[in-house]
Amino acid sequence: MKKGTLLNATVSAAIARLGHTDTLTIADAGLPIPASAQRIDLALTQGVPAFIQVVQAIAAEMQVEHATLAAEIQQHNSPCHQALLALLTTLEQQQGNRIGVTYVSHDELKQRSAQSQAVVRSGECSPYANVILHAGVTF
Repeated sequence: MKKGTLLNATVSAAIARLGHTDTLTIADAGLPIPASAQRIDLALTQGVPAFIQVVQAIAAEMQVEHATLAAEIQQHNSPCHQALLALLTTLEQQQGNRIGVTYVSHDELKQRSAQSQAVVRSGECSPYANVILHAGVTF
């Protein structure tokens, strides 16, 4: 049995395949996911699992170098935005590196997420609860 914290085999495999600067998107329940992207659907019901829970679990397994967010999250979903920034700050301390944050329009985020190696869909039903995580290296 796997010793790490992440038990979902599909998510674990997607993280294991990431190389430096590859991206993985964690999405709310409403983000459109193109047929060309690997969809990993974790959504069970509204809010389950929560976006922040999914980000926490993935961040525990993935070396994160950068994060891309929709600029609209700042105004339209401040609680989620603040929780995500706090999580990234904690992750910086754990990893020993600075995690850059870039804001783009929601439309641009949707376009960029189509280029991710995988899109992990949460059950989150609050606006703009999406993040593109850029893989770093551990050395």
